[in-house]
Amino acid sequence: MSIHLLPSEVSSQIAAGEVVERPASVVKELIENALDAGARHITITIEGAGQRLVEVADDGSGIPADELALAVTRHATSKLLSAEDLFSIKTLGFRGEALASIGSVARLTITSRHASPDDEDQRGAGGRLRVEAGISTPVEPVGAPVGTVVRVENLFYNLPARLKFLKAEVTERRQIDTLVTRYALAFPHVRFSLRQEGRPALQTSGNRDRREVLASLYGVEMARQMIEVLAKDESAAITGFISPPSLTRSNRREITFFVNGRPVQDSTLTAAVVQGYHSLLMVGRYPLAILFLELPPSTVDVNVHPTKAEVRFREPDRLFSAVQRAVRRVLLAHTPVPEITEQLRWTTPSRQPDPAWQMAGDEDQSTAINHSRSPLDGGLPSPLTASLPGSRAPLLRLIGQIASTYLVAEGPDGLYLIDQHAAHERVLFEKLMAQHGTHEKRENSEKRENVIPSQSLLQPVAVELPPANARLLSEQLPILTHLGFTVEPFGQATFLVRAVPALLAKLDPAAALHVLVEDFEEDETPLQAEIEARITARVCKRAAVKAGQVLSPEEQHALLTDLEACISPRTCPHGRPTMIHLPVDLLERQFGRKGAR
Repeated sequence: MSIHLLPSEVSSQIAAGEVVERPASVVKELIENALDAGARHITITIEGAGQRLVEVADDGSGIPADELALAVTRHATSKLLSAEDLFSIKTLGFRGEALASIGSVARLTITSRHASPDDEDQRGAGGRLRVEAGISTPVEPVGAPVGTVVRVENLFYNLPARLKFLKAEVTERRQIDTLVTRYALAFPHVRFSLRQEGRPALQTSGNRDRREVLASLYGVEMARQMIEVLAKDESAAITGFISPPSLTRSNRREITFFVNGRPVQDSTLTAAVVQGYHSLLMVGRYPLAILFLELPPSTVDVNVHPTKAEVRFREPDRLFSAVQRAVRRVLLAHTPVPEITEQLRWTTPSRQPDPAWQMAGDEDQSTAINHSRSPLDGGLPSPLTASLPGSRAPLLRLIGQIASTYLVAEGPDGLYLIDQHAAHERVLFEKLMAQHGTHEKRENSEKRENVIPSQSLLQPVAVELPPANARLLSEQLPILTHLGFTVEPFGQATFLVRAVPALLAKLDPAAALHVLVEDFEEDETPLQAEIEARITARVCKRAAVKAGQVLSPEEQHALLTDLEACISPRTCPHGRPTMIHLPVDLLERQFGRKGAR
């Protein structure tokens, strides 16, 4: 094929792909334009998770009618005049690509009226411009208030292949929720109103109170726990919020940065926050943080990526130290420093046996039901399934419990230490999944209704969740019903729990709902394809006996017996080991016995 110029519509769609990845990308670009225009009130309306409609209205300075056609042209901007301006950018937008990119992949309508000095009222002649697939119509005069309204309809209507890459609507809505809330945190003097599918999702007062906005993101109780950061040195001014060591996540996704009002992704800054918590968090746990950095524009290069999500710093090491110190100082001021003591650590094999959800359905497996009654599961029958060769635990003789956390048992080949919490997680998980039918072959494919026995509560328990989490839980209600829960909406962000799975009758219903919508406690990547298994694993983790809980001899024996019968007794549902094996020859070497093997 010979070299040739691409048609303009193709090159526009290629450029749009760098800027508009999903509906949240459209919201981001339009909010930034509104903020750059000096808006004090921004209203966002979403329909069809943003694919059908994204509308952003602001009361900013507006666009003159005779400049509307130029505004939707690629690389047209009012924010740069020369190349030198790239090194002192004070606005959020500057590339002049957003409106042109959106107009090439959607039906775009802009209505705007510019605020001129001789305006005597708030309404007058404005202009309206329509763009479809990159083609503009003539500007028509309209009456409008000062400001701009941008309607983006049928996103990706001319790129059906791109539509296939959008996530589920609940995911896209959650992306928009989080994005708008974080901009509201970064600009607390601006009133933000967000409506999703005709319902209010966020409303801020614009009174400069960031903690008020934080409550919309995480809920009132969590917002109250967050620690405020106020620090300033010669390299940066750092403000925002971080979580106490008691409030953590299993990944770094809740660590967010704004640099000069711009949301950025930077692994170095994230590492600085984590380093600030050194020795204060358990291994594998990460804090929540929303930090706002104010730097001289000349020390930040924002012209790195079309989405402006990545930046370069002139002195990254100095900034790293500033963030680390700011986090550490505020933590030490609010948190007592724990004493660190050395502990003996036993190593375990890096390759753990395959978990139960990977073995289920194997053609060579046979099913054996053990109807023993355990004090740990409320005396309910315990349907258990046989294991693949080599994956089951050996028969163990219980010796006792140490530190109210571990069981000690003797096996035919040495000593076993069992983590009672991880072991009970595994037992509960396999019992629930067996009741659900995951481990048994079915003669037919009839539709199943709530196959897990439920226990009704004497009084329904009301649970209030943050708005974003409430919407997430609403999407899971049919699955919860299938797993033995009876949960009903009771207002915009409140739910009534009327019944729980009988096997988990001792579980706090409110704790169960909260654990369903919070981040994974452990790495549950192997469960991504099985949402029911993922939810079951989350609840079982909360329902399992805890470290530090004293078990009676009968409970210890029942837990050990149930663990022996599990399909994958050596790991909890999240892959963490349930037991450590100390072989006899290791003990003999440690005691220096003659004839040690």
